[in-house]
Amino acid sequence: MHRGPRNISVAGFCLLIFTALSPWVTAPQLVSQPSGPKPADVPAQWKPLIGSYAGKDGVIFEILENHGRLELKRGVEPSVPLREEAETEFFFVAEHQAAVPLHFVAGGRGSIEQLIFGSVHLVRTTSTGADKSFRVVPNRPLDELRKEALLAAPPQETRSFRKPDLVEVATLDRSIRLDIRYASANNFLGAPVYTQPRAFLQRPAALALVRASHALQPLGYGLLIHDGYRPWSVTKIFWEATPPEGRIFVANPAEGSRHNRGCAVDLTLYDLRTGASIEMPGSYDEMSPRSFPDYAGGTSLERWHRELLRKVMEAEGFTVFETEWWHFDYQDWKEYGILNIPFERLAVNSAARTSY
Repeated sequence: MHRGPRNISVAGFCLLIFTALSPWVTAPQLVSQPSGPKPADVPAQWKPLIGSYAGKDGVIFEILENHGRLELKRGVEPSVPLREEAETEFFFVAEHQAAVPLHFVAGGRGSIEQLIFGSVHLVRTTSTGADKSFRVVPNRPLDELRKEALLAAPPQETRSFRKPDLVEVATLDRSIRLDIRYASANNFLGAPVYTQPRAFLQRPAALALVRASHALQPLGYGLLIHDGYRPWSVTKIFWEATPPEGRIFVANPAEGSRHNRGCAVDLTLYDLRTGASIEMPGSYDEMSPRSFPDYAGGTSLERWHRELLRKVMEAEGFTVFETEWWHFDYQDWKEYGILNIPFERLAVNSAARTSY
């Protein structure tokens, strides 16, 4: 999706060689790795406990892992380490306070649903995981919104732009995989909005993405794309379907999206050896603080992977969006106009067919 402003930090990342390079792709830039070595994964018994828990007053408590220990964090306050007593029983000790017992309570299906300490009962607000999308209840029926969007016109832009040159990303690098959520029911609206599972970007952005992909390969990772170019009509559907409280995560069609310009990509990492998508601190298109690039929850390994993705993308001219760790805008996005061309009218346009 796309969204509202927050402050974030920046960086850059690492590589060397890449395989099966084509002559139109230059070697990727050598960049620094995420800070510190790659962390170990957390013990299996901790994984069900890690996440966000909400009190009746709306304050969010996080159970997170940091440098091999579980910690409790309340709102913006510093986190407090936990001492494990049993599988679902811990103590936390705030400064100058007595130890307080903390209990995790499983629900009917065995998953952790509550966190209790003292008289405080917190309810888990669950992230959906790497392979399942967050859901909202659309404001209106999608068929109705789709008809309206197809009859509407994008905003008029008066300045001149570069001629569009959309390239189908899957033709450029065999290691780049697609999981186009909006062509399936596995998305935040629970229904397809694309008729084809394809991903396009303007040529300079597409070639930069290939360089980022090559930079990751020696580390054992590939890029998994959820979305690229998006027709303006789909942006209008998203806006009209999304409840007001979630609209910081969707673009206003009156302004258009950088996806509409072919210069934004939604993506994550996958393991080249197993093909499995990599767990991040929050799931794709999740409308919660877990989507923020500086969200401090989750595990050290999840945050390390999120930083790795960000650094390799930034090294190739992309910038992470302020409220979404998966959304990256290419540096030249202002040079392209808003497009509303459906996928069916886009030919397979490969960089191999054009010499530079």
